[in-house]
Order: sequence, then C-alpha cells, then structure tokens
Amino acid sequence: MSGAARKAGLVTGAGSGIGRATALALARSGAAVAALDLDGDTAAETAEMIAKDGGEALSVPVDIADERSVRAAVERTVTAFGGLDFAVNNAGMSSRRKLDRMSLDEFERVVRVNLAGTFLCMKYELPQLGGGGSIVNIASNGGLYAIPHAPAYVAAKHGIVGLTKVAAVDYAPDGIRVNAVCPGPTRTPGFERWADDPDLIARQEAITPLGRLAAPEEVAAAAVWLCSDAASYVTGIAMSIDGGRRA
Repeated sequence: MSGAARKAGLVTGAGSGIGRATALALARSGAAVAALDLDGDTAAETAEMIAKDGGEALSVPVDIADERSVRAAVERTVTAFGGLDFAVNNAGMSSRRKLDRMSLDEFERVVRVNLAGTFLCMKYELPQLGGGGSIVNIASNGGLYAIPHAPAYVAAKHGIVGLTKVAAVDYAPDGIRVNAVCPGPTRTPGFERWADDPDLIARQEAITPLGRLAAPEEVAAAAVWLCSDAASYVTGIAMSIDGGRRA
C-alpha cells in the first residue's frame, strides 16, 4: 500500500474466495490484516498464510448478522493493531429461489446477513477510521441489475450499493471514503456450489465478453486499489468487475 506508515485493517469473509484473496493481497501490499470469518478455522488458515509470507495478521471469528459479534471483532482488531485504516466488508450469503417459492424467513435471513450485516460492520468500523480511511463493500453485479431466481440476494446487494453511496456522502467531510465493488460471476468455492452445474458455468462464460469468469485475485486487486492512497479522490462508486457484461 502506498504511504510511509503501515496501514491496518480487516476483511470479513476472509476464510475463502474473494475475501481470502483480498486479505492476502492487502498483506502483500504491506498492510496488517485481520481475517474475519464465521468459520474461525478458515480465518485462521488465511492468517497463517499471511504470516508464512512474512506479513502481520490476526484471525477473528465473527457472525456479521450479530451486533455483539461485530462490535467485538472490530474492537479486537483495533486493540491488536492500534487503529483501523481500512475495512473490506465481503462476507455474505447467496440464495437461489424464485420469489413466489421463497419463504419470508429465507428472504429475511438473506437480507439480514448481506445488507444488515454490512450495515453492522460499517456502524462499528466508521468511528474507528481516521481521515484518509477507506471502506470497501463487496456487493455484486446483482446490486446493479437483476439476477434471475435471486430476489432476496439482488435486493440485498442493491441495498449495499445504496448504503455505500449514502455513507460516502455523509462521511466525506471526515476524510473517509466508502466504495463498493460489484463482481460478476467469480470462480470461488461459493459460486461453484451455487452454480452446481458445469453447463451453467459454461453459459455464464459465453455471455461474458472476455469469455471467462473472474478469478478472486482480480476482484481483490480492485478492493486493494480502493483502499490505497492511489484512490484518494474516489468515493461513492459501485465499480463493476464483470469482464464487460454490463457493456
């Protein structure tokens, strides 16, 4: 990361996929990184990977849908590193069911984890960020347009984009930048479980102008840039990382 002083921050959902790739990339840029995940074992694995590469890391179990858990995880990060310079809110869950076949419980659970979980993370991260601090929310291209058979997921991801824009405006006077990254289909364990069909993956590749799905490291690169001083005049955006699909 650019800048003379070491920066420190956290990544939620850091146990695999985009979250792990982002935590590793931030550590390689020179930052101290807290790897947060619902699965404490996978968070610990990410922290160990960073440490083996010579970086500084901490693993913290967290349930982003639980306010006490989020508050404790942010406090632990700040205590360990002496402050917070950035946060990447990546944790979430997917859902694949048409609206009229979805229970209210399922809808509320998806929104609770994805949207309310992001809200809770930001609620406790923002007071810890000084001028020049950065939050990056990993939304989805489903936060910009429809994904068939994913009403709760799309509604929550649209909400994350809106939440990002409001926070960007409200906290700009404090020198805090807030942005969203909106990946298209990305080859993560979670996506491959969700797709559960090689033909579906092939169709997704076929409708992508670049002809392939994203790698987690490509999405991570965008998040790292938005956390860096190189993006010091960028706030309130929803950056699409989709291989040209929106074009």
